[in-house]
Amino acid sequence: MQTPSQIPEAAESGRARRKPGARRLQILQTLASMLEDPRGEKVTTAALAAKLDVSEAALYRHFASKAQMFEGLIEFIETSIFGLINDISSQEISGQRQARQIVQMLLEFSQTNRGMTRVLIGDALVNENDRLQDRMNQMLDRIEASLRQSLRVSATQGDAVSDNDTSARAALVLAYVIGRWHRFAKSGFRRMPTDGLDIQLHTLLGAPT
Repeated sequence: MQTPSQIPEAAESGRARRKPGARRLQILQTLASMLEDPRGEKVTTAALAAKLDVSEAALYRHFASKAQMFEGLIEFIETSIFGLINDISSQEISGQRQARQIVQMLLEFSQTNRGMTRVLIGDALVNENDRLQDRMNQMLDRIEASLRQSLRVSATQGDAVSDNDTSARAALVLAYVIGRWHRFAKSGFRRMPTDGLDIQLHTLLGAPT
């Protein structure tokens, strides 16, 4: 399964004029890379500006606030994850396989985008604007709804893993995913979220059909 790439590079050669939005993209790229620090330290605008070798005022010419910078990262996460969920749902007929592929994609996304993992678990949003965590909570609710829909399809197809409480099963699967994200981040990105995935998916969703 393909996984989303990192935020695309904003390349700039020689004396070529910077493309519109390139500096914003560079700021988001740098913020994401700083969130990959295994020590999990809070990223300040002062540290971000220093990393970019610009003033803090220069940052605020492109983003009204630090919260708006994090919203840019969240938008990338949402676009990537739900684009892939839509692809899975449209290309895979089996509801059980849909659910398995969604779980695999979520864990691979985390493994590929380490800094984004700290946003997904809310670690990077501590003491930031409350609306950021609210938006992440809404995103998790949407992921759970997607899993629930796949499990409902699975139930209509008579898969052995299906039972009448698809809501409880979807909540359990999402809790598993969030737990793997947490362990990945809290281990300093050493414990890969996809380790042992096949066996764990068999326990959660049964053997693939």
